Amino acid sequence: MLRHTVNEDGTPLVAGKKVTGFANSEEAAVQLTDVVPFLVEDELTKLGGIYSKTGDWQPYVLQDGLLITGQNPASSAPAADALIELVNKGGV
Repeated sequence: MLRHTVNEDGTPLVAGKKVTGFANSEEAAVQLTDVVPFLVEDELTKLGGIYSKTGDWQPYVLQDGLLITGQNPASSAPAADALIELVNKGGV
């Protein structure tokens, strides 16, 4: 989780960036809303991320510059593909 990751100037890395992560509705579906210390969707939004999501448990990946985020475990392969594409283009 990018919760504590900051830029050199101390601002949250996700501020102003398109991001996704485990949705509140996915957390509720597995009955962990009251168990986990924070909700990823809420935290990314609180930190200034431009959060979006798709349907629960569907693969969803966003790239904003060098930052690649996936909504849930189903997003792992598409996120890896996005990273490989970025590397192959010389973006990293």
